[in-house]
Amino acid sequence: MIKTNTKNINNLPIAFFDSGVGGLTVFEKLKKILPNETYLYYGDTKNMPYGEKTETQLIEFADKIFHFFEQKQVKAVVMACNTTSAITYDKLKNNYNFRIYPIIQSVSKVIAQQDIKRIGVFATPATINSHAYSKEIKKYNNDTEIFEIACPEWVKIVENNKLNQPESFEKIKEKIKEMEIHTPEKIILGCTHYPFLLGTLKQFLPENKFIDPAIEFSKFIKDDLQTNNLLSDNKTEGTEKFYVSSSPENFKTSGSLFYKIDGMPVLVSL
Repeated sequence: MIKTNTKNINNLPIAFFDSGVGGLTVFEKLKKILPNETYLYYGDTKNMPYGEKTETQLIEFADKIFHFFEQKQVKAVVMACNTTSAITYDKLKNNYNFRIYPIIQSVSKVIAQQDIKRIGVFATPATINSHAYSKEIKKYNNDTEIFEIACPEWVKIVENNKLNQPESFEKIKEKIKEMEIHTPEKIILGCTHYPFLLGTLKQFLPENKFIDPAIEFSKFIKDDLQTNNLLSDNKTEGTEKFYVSSSPENFKTSGSLFYKIDGMPVLVSL
């Protein structure tokens, strides 16, 4: 538990977690608009990919990471992973003493308010099977049609740095063709790893067809911290520290596609 004077809570760290480098797509955007915050990031690379794990496993992973962040005395945890947001948030959200920001629940309200009638969702099997995006968007706009397609290979393409291989190209092309049948106006990239694939995706469809939830998510987090007087009052750029559960070198290499990580991530197996 946080044992500190409440006056100091706003200068405690903001923590992120994901199964690997995907959450860096959110981390990079939040740091850009809140550069003076202190940041921690945990990539659970040992248990990647989350999208193929059971609900019991995902709850166990998330709970251990939340307790790790409790020990680090953070003021907020960003669930930068669509899969854990979909499967574990409602079951764990009341167990800790920091603010928790789940990506799906946070951005669905924003997307639902946009004038889009037909929305596609690319996500991991666990997220698709939960129908989390459909359920959350329809809470605010029941007239929207949503088409969900699981892309089980896409996380591995990013994490194993295989973006430019012909086999990866074909796997992406296959899912695009499957989605095009539904003629969506927009397609949500419902896994934080998927924006890494935009270079390939835009070879098939215009880039503005795709929604990267990280953009709206980072704005949502900033506004909520501000509303609750939790923004840091530091005047200089904040620090950042990265932790992984396996393969620090691979995490740094794969992550460099989107964010330059100084130094080597710390190996911490929970």
